[in-house]
Amino acid sequence: MMDLKKYIAAVENFPKEGILFRDITPLMLDGKAYAYAAKEFSDYAKSKQATLIVGPEARGFIFGCPVAVNLGIGFAPVRKPGKLPRESVTVSYDLEYGSNSLSLHKDAVKPGDRVVIIDDLLATGGTMQATIQLVEQLGGTVVGLSFLIELDDLEGRKLLNKYDVKTLIHY
Repeated sequence: MMDLKKYIAAVENFPKEGILFRDITPLMLDGKAYAYAAKEFSDYAKSKQATLIVGPEARGFIFGCPVAVNLGIGFAPVRKPGKLPRESVTVSYDLEYGSNSLSLHKDAVKPGDRVVIIDDLLATGGTMQATIQLVEQLGGTVVGLSFLIELDDLEGRKLLNKYDVKTLIHY
């Protein structure tokens, strides 16, 4: 088992004062560490018999796309409104200070699709909850959620307690 924490840089006061940012780019720069993470995600998605991988922008793409390729299944990007060129569905959700919205192409998820959603970070769970709503609105079944990093003290997992969650690194 590889210790992936060695490949995560801690950046103080980014993007603003008082925040400790967990930078995943050192992991991405190391071919063995990146391949290890992709294999862990792929093994999880395969165990869930996923038929589609979904990832929220932008870092969900970084880990979700290699998994889709490894398994020979599709990848559906979740983006901010106005970024998808065809008909899409949109969900709005509240943040600590304001709100946000996410969109998914209307034809990206088919009824009966077994979806694993992959992202880099589980913090409060709001982005993931909105992504789940999009998938389920289109008739997909969310069979698993997988994250590179989980910030345990923010308790995002509580918001997602109906779903199976796999995380590679805990802080």
